[in-house]
Amino acid sequence: MSVMMKAAVFVEPGRIEIIDKAIPEIGPNDALIRITTTTICGTDVHILKGEYPVERGLTIGHEPVGIIEKLGKNVQGYQEGQRVIAGAICPSFTSYACQDGCSSQDGGHHHHGYKPLGGWRFGNTIDGSQAEYLLVPDAQANLSPVPDGLTDEQVLMCPDIMSTGFAGAESANIKIGDTVAVFAQGPIGLCATAGARLRGAGLIIAVDGVDERLQMAVKMGADVTLDFRKVDVVAEILKITQGRGVDASIEALGLQSTFEAALKVLKPGGTLSSLGVYSSDLTIPLGAFCAGLGDHKIVTSLCPGGKERMRRLMQTISSGRLDLSPMVTHHYSLENIVEAYDLFSHQRDGVLKVAIHA
Repeated sequence: MSVMMKAAVFVEPGRIEIIDKAIPEIGPNDALIRITTTTICGTDVHILKGEYPVERGLTIGHEPVGIIEKLGKNVQGYQEGQRVIAGAICPSFTSYACQDGCSSQDGGHHHHGYKPLGGWRFGNTIDGSQAEYLLVPDAQANLSPVPDGLTDEQVLMCPDIMSTGFAGAESANIKIGDTVAVFAQGPIGLCATAGARLRGAGLIIAVDGVDERLQMAVKMGADVTLDFRKVDVVAEILKITQGRGVDASIEALGLQSTFEAALKVLKPGGTLSSLGVYSSDLTIPLGAFCAGLGDHKIVTSLCPGGKERMRRLMQTISSGRLDLSPMVTHHYSLENIVEAYDLFSHQRDGVLKVAIHA
């Protein structure tokens, strides 16, 4: 095994480049996996643009599918050569946040006290998955074996967007028969739509401005699609619900406009479940907020990680409840990842997700 590998690193705002980097040395609780497939996330685009700060020289990416190359001496129950995924969020399960039931916010790794999003390490606080090899910390808590018969593409959505989209539906407290509006049908919104269907929603309204995404939303479980370029979405949703408003709305983009629309269509006592990454302050409109007296719940979620979460997601795919592989619209080799970033960040050519192959 050579000592060097290719990795996509953050150079400066506007630039992610492929460089040579040393293959990581693992400690006793770590595993080294050889990446077979990974992908680019909307969050990586925020990093590329300098909207979400990471250290220069950091390897980006947080959606690993690969093969165990090497195991630390404390890691039990796995074999080298096994196919695995690890969640984008790879908590230690030893921190206060983890033990308090909020492992995504694992604050255990920061010497300067608590840091939000602490469980999100790959491509945030440690080197990520857009490379030939990845060090997985706390491997026993985070490595999840891929069931036989599932392809890399079928499980590629599990580490992040499936876990995130489902978390949006779970946090929205969807009950059987509920009416749910999902704002934005990018990869996360599509997974939230699928999650709402799996939670038993009786009517799912999907909102976007791109025809292909609205068509994909129907495949994922949407009953009604609304194109915000053509209709006043808020008025339309209130009409569909005969003025009642939706039981839950899921915001999957991270803009003031989508957040506001999600609140405006919500019934009194409903839940606004927000998944978007916001890059500026939000304003809450007084009327839609019922001056603070509407019994609304506004909840945010970061994708749950860990091997049990990953096992459940892969089980959902194994049993045929859902197939997310149609979301992989493009394929690139790691060498050409800069081109893939260009395509993905400009949303050209109907791109939903890009599979990056070793």
